[in-house]
Amino acid sequence: MSEMLKIEKLNVNYGAIHAVRDVSLTIERGEIVTLIGANGAGKSSVIRAIMGLTKSHADEMTYTSPRDNKPVTIQGKPAEAHVKLGISLSPEGRRILPQLTVEENLALGAYIRSDEKGIAEDIEYVYSLFPRLKERHKQKGSTLSGGEQQMLAVGRALMSRPDLLMLDEPSLGLAPILVDEVFAIIREINAQGRTILLVEQNAFAALKVAHKAYVLEVGAVSLSGTGSELLNNPKVRAAYLGG
Repeated sequence: MSEMLKIEKLNVNYGAIHAVRDVSLTIERGEIVTLIGANGAGKSSVIRAIMGLTKSHADEMTYTSPRDNKPVTIQGKPAEAHVKLGISLSPEGRRILPQLTVEENLALGAYIRSDEKGIAEDIEYVYSLFPRLKERHKQKGSTLSGGEQQMLAVGRALMSRPDLLMLDEPSLGLAPILVDEVFAIIREINAQGRTILLVEQNAFAALKVAHKAYVLEVGAVSLSGTGSELLNNPKVRAAYLGG
């Protein structure tokens, strides 16, 4: 594996609030990396800073696309530039457009692309991952259940053909059976070659699929290791896994 994303001493401030403090992390190509932590720990701020949606400062924030293998500084660039580099985000809260159909929402995810045949193929690919979306392809987003909206948000993020897919709280508010389904899809997407950065409150589910994990507490990394190491860490078990 080779390094895809490297961050050194990332900081995010919201006025007087220091939300992210000197966070450093690396993501290797082909990995699932997860950030876990309590509400307000800074997980979403980290992922939004990476995507260029939140002002931040870092000593280093570089992305190396497998398309050309050249490291590029991404700090300070707008989100659209990140998408063109091969980074995509499925945001917390899904943020689908309720007045558009399922298929229109998916097409919107391909807004940087002009290859109509490839876009049509990728819509079918998303439908193969989420058959329920195909059944509802002409329905408006507002008519979908919470689980279906989450599937649509992930599918839309895939439509730009990202090499690095970032998922912010994909299991939030879902019934347990749907949580299992979403995490099975995350594994499948990763097995098909995509690198994934996962922000998740469901620590148990996230650590089970993660190759590498970071624990955030009050905006700073308190622990890191493989997913299995943190699953078996007494401090992590006590704080996030019910003992």
